[in-house]
Amino acid sequence: MEVLNPIPPARLHPVLKKILERSDPADRPRRIKGWIRRLEKRNPVAALQQLKLVELHQKSRKPRLAIYDHAFHFIGGAQKYGLTIAQALKDDFDITLISNKPVNLADFREWYDMDLSFCTLKTVSLDFFDRMDPVYIDPAKVNPKAGNPFLAVSKVSARYDIFLNNSMLEMVYPLSCYSVMVCHFPERRPVSYFYADHYHQVIFNSRYTRGWIEKRWGFTPHTHVYPPVDMEADPAGISKENLIISVARFDPGGNKKQLALVRAFSRLNNAYPEVARKWQLVLIGGSTLNNPYLSRIETYIREKRLSNCQVRVNLPEAELKKYYARARIFWHLCGLGQDDPAKVEHFGMTIAEAMQNRVIPLVYDGGGQREIVENDVNGYRVTSSFELIQHTVRLMKNPRKMRELGQNAWQKSRSFSRDRFCIQIRKIFLEILQGFWG
Repeated sequence: MEVLNPIPPARLHPVLKKILERSDPADRPRRIKGWIRRLEKRNPVAALQQLKLVELHQKSRKPRLAIYDHAFHFIGGAQKYGLTIAQALKDDFDITLISNKPVNLADFREWYDMDLSFCTLKTVSLDFFDRMDPVYIDPAKVNPKAGNPFLAVSKVSARYDIFLNNSMLEMVYPLSCYSVMVCHFPERRPVSYFYADHYHQVIFNSRYTRGWIEKRWGFTPHTHVYPPVDMEADPAGISKENLIISVARFDPGGNKKQLALVRAFSRLNNAYPEVARKWQLVLIGGSTLNNPYLSRIETYIREKRLSNCQVRVNLPEAELKKYYARARIFWHLCGLGQDDPAKVEHFGMTIAEAMQNRVIPLVYDGGGQREIVENDVNGYRVTSSFELIQHTVRLMKNPRKMRELGQNAWQKSRSFSRDRFCIQIRKIFLEILQGFWG
């Protein structure tokens, strides 16, 4: 398997380095300007990169980092991954968050409990998608004959020393001095406008994702960094309740399988009424307005008269933490009945968040979930709704087992801590800066 090494990262040219180190300070600006102008005639992008490297070498400003995500305007684990990178690097970089739809820092604070006031926001509008849909940006709808709509993002990337593509959107060609792609999963095969192999470094979020990068994209990515998990609630004054929760985006296509969970809970109520009536299921997740999939779930709950089942949409993080603190069991069936590996959970941040709060995960046996949950050690992996119900009932009847698995789940979750994530990220990006000097 080929290890990705497509193009060398920009480094300060030996001629410029010599000018900076040996020339008369009074004559230095003139000599630098003349050399950059000559380079600009041959390669404008390289000239811009060298000019930025000169500024960094002279310490006339902080390094500039751009973090791009075409879905920043939605709540999501991938978006939290990118924003946590920003927080980890706030002391070392001037950071710009680039989106294609308007976002605001107040939303980020509410959704993720993050203060990102040190960041600059930049919206790069894409007319191709704006005409098509005011909310969603679906790269699958790009028509090669119409041109690459993400060219606008590529042009903006040239303004930064480091460009980080957090949205695994391989249609953005990077023009910065150094480029990083975070791949949460390689959803598209290498067809038109495929530029993943033009990034200097590709970070992957799980071994499952790495395997599919190798299969679909034909190269081995560089660096494994598990997502940051920092959802542990303050247990003071909060006790565990007979509560099952599921935390996942209400994807309009139903990929997170909340409807299957509600149906399973209905069967559990019918088959084990004496046990089930003491428990409650709460489905928690982000959603846009007029979501037909969410409407189907709410209609099913009403029709089945599931008084012990609730739906909570777009909760602030502070309220979500309270649910994690109170819950005993976590359900997640993303991947059930799927043939497309992209629709199986690539890692499962909310699973790890639940485990961080001693909530026992019962999840579909596939994808990145196999890297988190160990059967009968810190939870259970299931292949059907029937298995989900059977394991749940056994836990409901065995409080001692629940305590044991809950403690093991908490112990496992420490492998995915925010502190560990930030240490890895700072090491990666400070090494990138050192690499500019050869």
